[in-house]
Amino acid sequence: IKSCWTVTAPVFFFLAYFALQVIYARRKYKISPPETTGHPEFERIFRAQANCSEYFPIFISLLWVAGIFFHQGVATVCGLLYLYTRFKYFQGYAVAAQGRLGPLYASARLLWLLLGLAVAGLLAHFLLP
Repeated sequence: IKSCWTVTAPVFFFLAYFALQVIYARRKYKISPPETTGHPEFERIFRAQANCSEYFPIFISLLWVAGIFFHQGVATVCGLLYLYTRFKYFQGYAVAAQGRLGPLYASARLLWLLLGLAVAGLLAHFLLP
């Protein structure tokens, strides 16, 4: 279980980093809350942060279920790769909307893989003697 924590702990730093980027963009383009529209670069940064925040609960849940019921080492590697792809997604989206696509597809594949591992682990745990 310790290895799952090595992936879970950095999630909070990622979320903080993404939120700070939105704050910096708000200041740079003089967009006060609760406004969410304005300069296109601000909108991309805001959207990237929101998208990442929306997917992290799903990711954490799948990471832990896969880690507990399948194999924590495999889940940890998938989790670290997922964090890397989400960081690249954020960076790519901040520059151009098309820059998000490669990392988006990679992170989606990793979520599907974690889902498959979680399901396989749960089935093995509850159905096999």
